[in-house]
Amino acid sequence: MTVTKEEVKVRSTELADKIKTLIHEGNVRRIILKDSYGHTVMEIPVTVGVAALIVAPVVSAVAALTALAAEWTIQIHRDPDHV
Repeated sequence: MTVTKEEVKVRSTELADKIKTLIHEGNVRRIILKDSYGHTVMEIPVTVGVAALIVAPVVSAVAALTALAAEWTIQIHRDPDHV
């Protein structure tokens, strides 16, 4: 299995919406949230079929983190073979 990685920088106001969108995409395997210093704050494993169950608590936790930093980096691990 090949996993591709990408990084996206977002402002704190966009963070929760971006995480929610990524969880619903379907080909995302893991989301790693880093603060403006590059420290990993949260790792979210996303598995097929469980996404609906983890969206609400994850988005709530992410929303609570937005006050800690103005800019965040989201590292996204994707499975290109999964549709």
